[in-house]
Order: sequence, then C-alpha cells, then structure tokens
Amino acid sequence: MTAIAVEHSSPHAFVDPYAVDDPASARPAAAGQCHDADYLLPPPNPAERLSLAIGPRDRRRLDLYAALTAAGIPPRPEDRDAIDQLSALSGSVNAALQRWLHHTALGELPFPDGPDAHGVD
Repeated sequence: MTAIAVEHSSPHAFVDPYAVDDPASARPAAAGQCHDADYLLPPPNPAERLSLAIGPRDRRRLDLYAALTAAGIPPRPEDRDAIDQLSALSGSVNAALQRWLHHTALGELPFPDGPDAHGVD
C-alpha cells in the first residue's frame, strides 16, 4: 500500500471576511451613544408583519413544545411523532397537558396536601 502525501505548492492565507480596516465604517453608532456600546433595535413595525394564520393543531404543537421546554423537558427529535399525535387531540386535552407541565415547571405538586388526602394511591 502506498501512502499519498498532499502538498501545496503555495501557502494559503487566512482571510477574515468580517475584518474591517476602518473601524468607523463597521457599524453606525446609534444616536446619543458612543461607538463601542451596544444599542437597541427599533421596535417592529406592525404594518410589516406577515399575515399568516397558524392552524389550531400547529398552535397546540408549538404550545406543547414551549410547555415541555419550560418544564425542563427539552423535546428530542425522536419525540416528534408523539408530540404530533398529542397536538392532534382536542384543545381541552392539550390544555390539561400544558397545565400539568406548567405545575411541574413550578415545582408544585398536583396535591398540595399529599396524594393520600385526596384518595389517590
């Protein structure tokens, strides 16, 4: 077996596409602030918003992803089918799931006095 060595006849220079020779042309400073300080973006213009409606099933799916993440349960890629099936259920079932996850995220128990006080084994 023969090993092949790849050699370059000329060295390649590293070029930083974000490097700027003139720091004054890098970014205009916001009014009333020094050049090196961060600045806030202007608020969004409501007239420029896209007029797209999200269907109820998609809204429930997005809300379920948000509730799981807020409860400290980041959804994995293999959970997608289960989340899609849950979001296909009615709005009341989805609301119950989100309420349970919200209580889990807050560290609250469903039975503040303990499960025995409510007849749950």
